[in-house]
Amino acid sequence: MSQSSSSDSVSLLLVEDNPGDVRLIKEAFKSAGFATTFHTVSDGDAALEFLREHAASETSPDLILLDLNLPKTSGFEVLEGIRDDPKLPSVPVLVLTSSAATEDVVKSYELCANAYLTKPTDPDEFADIGRAVEAFWIDEATLPPLPS
Repeated sequence: MSQSSSSDSVSLLLVEDNPGDVRLIKEAFKSAGFATTFHTVSDGDAALEFLREHAASETSPDLILLDLNLPKTSGFEVLEGIRDDPKLPSVPVLVLTSSAATEDVVKSYELCANAYLTKPTDPDEFADIGRAVEAFWIDEATLPPLPS
């Protein structure tokens, strides 16, 4: 990642309404072995509010992990809100959802998601997700600079 390395803390906005999945995702990133600061919200309204509040600050997340099936504002609506608001930072959005439906994948990419990951059914496989995100999005990809 251009603005930090895996030895630095990575800031993630986790948008997930299932407390069990929140726990599994946090454990997966911890087991992947890099320092992660999680900001967790449980609905789409709170995600957009968080992004607007932190848009021009050092607390803007490096990555967003977004579930699609959320109360209030859906994950698709969050993607639309991010895409349509020029004041929001250009933060990569990784859809992490239980849906493997082709139409959800297509719609997510149409709304500018950067990746689409299907949640594993086996809790032990969540660690693979953490390692995969670290390997590509943290260690290899060059991300846009944080706002100044």
